Amino acid sequence: QVQLVESGGGLVQAGESLRLSCAASGRTFNVYAVAWFRRAPGKEREFVAAISWSGGSPNYADSVKGRFTISRDNAKNTVYLQMNSLKPEDTAVYYCAAYRSLFSSVSIHESRYDRWGQGTQVTVSS
Repeated sequence: QVQLVESGGGLVQAGESLRLSCAASGRTFNVYAVAWFRRAPGKEREFVAAISWSGGSPNYADSVKGRFTISRDNAKNTVYLQMNSLKPEDTAVYYCAAYRSLFSSVSIHESRYDRWGQGTQVTVSS
């Protein structure tokens, strides 16, 4: 089974960048769709970005479109979230999630995902 571990979170100032990584164990990671979700203090967890098993069909929440980029390197069993032009409202715990799928389209609904990491904190100061 695939297990996910996030890293790369931290404290940055508004306008700066961070790159999150989601490292997966297991040899079948390349048949999993992967997404990033986030939960801000006092709010429900929300979709951020998703990518298909092949690296195609990236999908983004409107709030991050044009600032965040999701990518994956299946040879390294890793998915990345490059976050640029960070804003204080991006402050949240960021979670990596995955489900097994060879479709090119990817779900944005967290109920579809059955593998979750423990989360990494991102704090953006103004």
